[in-house]
Amino acid sequence: MANGSRQAAWEFFGAELKRRRENAALTQAELGARVFVSGGYIGQFEQAIRKPQLDVAQRIDEILQTDGFFERLWKKLIKDQRYAEYFAHTVELERLATEICEYAPAVVPGLLQTREYAQAVFLAHNPLAADEYIEELVKGRMDRKQLLKDATRPVYWAVLHEAVLRIPVGGPAIMAHQLDHLAAMVRERKVMVQVLPFAAGAHPEMGKLMWLMEFEDAPPTVYTEGVSSGSLLDEPAVVKHTRASYDHIRAAALSMEASLALIESAAEDHRRCASTT
Repeated sequence: MANGSRQAAWEFFGAELKRRRENAALTQAELGARVFVSGGYIGQFEQAIRKPQLDVAQRIDEILQTDGFFERLWKKLIKDQRYAEYFAHTVELERLATEICEYAPAVVPGLLQTREYAQAVFLAHNPLAADEYIEELVKGRMDRKQLLKDATRPVYWAVLHEAVLRIPVGGPAIMAHQLDHLAAMVRERKVMVQVLPFAAGAHPEMGKLMWLMEFEDAPPTVYTEGVSSGSLLDEPAVVKHTRASYDHIRAAALSMEASLALIESAAEDHRRCASTT
């Protein structure tokens, strides 16, 4: 489904939610209280600014007695084969974020990947997949990257473990190109990147991808990912704890200048390796 069609469909979702809420003589705040979100969230759902998660759509059906209407519509709209089901909602939210902070323990973050690097990552996860399927996944990732090219792009701050620079994903030539691309984005001041060196030792969230998003008119959220699973959380205590862990990692990382130098040095190492193979 094209982006314009998807947005129009979400606007229909919001219009139906408003109509059926008003038919039930409930204010946004009253419906929000019954489905365990704020009235402001209900307003954003109705304006198609924010998309509800599945459990919220299911509770709306229960409260408004709509016989699964919103659950069925949600499943139809949120399904996008370019993204895993557990990640699709996060992609919707990142388009609304004013700030994104990410910690990557092993792989270059998706928003910073080159096409060749992304293809190598997807092939590693799907070694027997058809070329067409891999290409659809890569296209989805490249589409996401447009976010950082927009004039209204969010502030993006990534901390990469040094392992991210050293693992030759796709081979040394692809890795050298990936790190050149990363360095160029830093030099063009499109993103802020720090590297957590091996010498930093243990840290609070070893091995865990960590992603925080801030919004103009909504609470911050945290996204974490495991094996074929992901969790999008906005409980204040969880967000506060994750923010503290991220700040500790950022404090232990190299400065931006030293990080850029290490990224460029690692690119040269991969380039030399590629030239000898």
